Amino acid sequence: MSTDTKDRPGESSPDAADARPADADEPSRTEPTLADAAGDRPQDAWAARRDLWDHTPRTMGFGDGARIDGGVLGGINHGIGGGIFHGAVHVGATHVHYRLGGRANASSGEVPTAALDTVAESFADPGRAFAELLDRLREERVLVLEGPRSAGRRTAALMLLHRLGAAPVHVIARDTPFGELVPEREDEPSGEGRGYLLCDPITEAQRPLREADLLALRDRLTDQDAYAVITVGLKAHMEDVEACGWQPPSPSDVLHAHVRALLGRPDAAEVLALPLVTEFLSLEHQPRETAEFAAVLVRYLAGETEHQHVEGFSLLKLEEQVREWFEEDDAALHLREKAFLIALAAFDEGPYALTAEVSDGLYAHLQRTADSKLQAAVPVFGTHIAKRIRLARAHRYEDEEPTEWGPVLQTKAAYRDKRAAFVLLREVWTGHPSARPALVRWLQDLSKDGRPLVRTRAASTAAVLALTDLPSAMALVIEPWASSVLFGPRNVAVNALTLAHSIGTPNVPRILDSWCDATTPHLRWVAIRTHGLIGPERPVETLAALRAAARHEEHDAASVADDLPDEGTTGLATVLAESVELLLLSSAQDEVLAELTRTLHHGRHAFDLAVGGFLGACRRAGNDDPVGRPLLLDRYAQSTHLGDAAAHLTELWRRALGDRIYRGKALEVLRRWVLSADHDVQAEHCLALLLPALAEGAQEWRRIDHLLRTVPGEDPTSPPAVAERLRAALARF
Repeated sequence: MSTDTKDRPGESSPDAADARPADADEPSRTEPTLADAAGDRPQDAWAARRDLWDHTPRTMGFGDGARIDGGVLGGINHGIGGGIFHGAVHVGATHVHYRLGGRANASSGEVPTAALDTVAESFADPGRAFAELLDRLREERVLVLEGPRSAGRRTAALMLLHRLGAAPVHVIARDTPFGELVPEREDEPSGEGRGYLLCDPITEAQRPLREADLLALRDRLTDQDAYAVITVGLKAHMEDVEACGWQPPSPSDVLHAHVRALLGRPDAAEVLALPLVTEFLSLEHQPRETAEFAAVLVRYLAGETEHQHVEGFSLLKLEEQVREWFEEDDAALHLREKAFLIALAAFDEGPYALTAEVSDGLYAHLQRTADSKLQAAVPVFGTHIAKRIRLARAHRYEDEEPTEWGPVLQTKAAYRDKRAAFVLLREVWTGHPSARPALVRWLQDLSKDGRPLVRTRAASTAAVLALTDLPSAMALVIEPWASSVLFGPRNVAVNALTLAHSIGTPNVPRILDSWCDATTPHLRWVAIRTHGLIGPERPVETLAALRAAARHEEHDAASVADDLPDEGTTGLATVLAESVELLLLSSAQDEVLAELTRTLHHGRHAFDLAVGGFLGACRRAGNDDPVGRPLLLDRYAQSTHLGDAAAHLTELWRRALGDRIYRGKALEVLRRWVLSADHDVQAEHCLALLLPALAEGAQEWRRIDHLLRTVPGEDPTSPPAVAERLRAALARF
């Protein structure tokens, strides 16, 4: 559950440190005032870690030691060398590209019959759906086929005309007026039986494709015994036109058909079973890309190209698609839709409604960069979700989303290719630097949102930018967050650095070590928090850095609390203890326990660090159940036969109970442990072993016995039954 403070009115303006990438004509930003900071509280480190775990994209693998898949996504490569895959891939005359209507001054062009026959040989017939389209075209003479780019619409249109025997087939220039698509009989007396194909006609709100155009076209086609297919994208302007949606065949069917045709075999099932083929098919590529892959695959099987070229083909196609989306001359994709693509990359696997909401904010920022005088107009009822998802090559699904009130079912959206989010963010950040000011301002907005999911995705996006370009991401995004006087942006910086390290960004520990010794308390705060999250990878070095920060704190009373009113309990000492707590409850628990026992002897600042963190960790139970079995009590039971971990836990308990400053807190935590054992036999067994180990002297024995006699149960007038049983166990020692 989230315990962080929601945004207050007036927190929408970014920090002054965030102003670096701002446009020249943008008003200067100011630091948050004391009024902004009043009531600002740091989120509990354990709760912050839970939010990070719950809302980080699963592809980032936070928490299980995973890395983003693949060399390219690890920052090693940025494409396939040699230029082999740039442009179309041709194998003889089998792989054919048509530039349909490419020149405005060419009204039409005839497709060679041999080329149509070649395409027919490798066409993957979708079956019943295709037959229904064929029947409709035969009856109505003209068919409008709707679908996204690269979905095989043109190939399907050619095959529809080919199956009907329409010959020759003429491809019409896309800017041809609808009234001139088919010439009159007297102008073209040889028009009988022809087929006409118009791909992606130019339509506008003032010049839509109308039903009247189709009816007039149908009359001319009927008169000539001809047929026409018009393909349109998902954003075409149409008026009273019933388009047929094109659903392409599965990638495996497309690949099988093309490989079969290329190899000249009736069956190519053994080729589709190759591991590199199954990997390609799992990424659900479009028909055009699959057809190109078939050609490359056949070359590989013939020994004409290397394995790495086939393996890298999928990523290359993904990168080409992303570059195509963000081409300046891509009039088919509005700036608002490009903003949605970026937002979907940041909120991949997140709720669709939230992604669409935040994408409108990014659109406004992008529009300010493109033309500051033009207001970003956001249609209240814009593109339907289904079309938007198809344009993005994504998919919708129902899944639970963690919230502070428990999991709730949401409609989510994710790219079909799990690599798309990273590739897209990398392309926008490094390939289009002019978009950086808008992107940075958008991330600033997200970092101050009241929802943990939104803040976490701001952090995960910044982490990807850091992996792509660490200096710029640090200067423009992460450092301004880390330097903020407000805890919210600082916590986003913590998450960003943690995730950046998790996906393989170099030098993050070095950054944290330098910040631990910084004179700026805000940077020290961020470094200490982040150490608690990435420290399990190097627990000894991390605890050394935390001890250094604690020593710095001991000699320098300045803390974050000095900048905020009534913040005396939220200084760096508390943050240090919370980081130790996270380390103690991590996968490196045994190493941390051993190092903490040694830390007890490094001076008072180190003692406070060790004991404060230990007692904090003792409060945590499995699943955050208030009366659940404490995690460290469970660890004690597991290690009693092994010795070292149990001995370290016992020593830390003894030192906490024996210190006059921490004794009260230690006894209160011990009471919680006793109460947790009231309905837990295993917890009771663990305490029956631990309590005698803590009572090494008469004074300690009396102290623990008094605690058991006075611990309140469900009936405040008498201790719980487990207390008497534990007293009996204590008396035997």
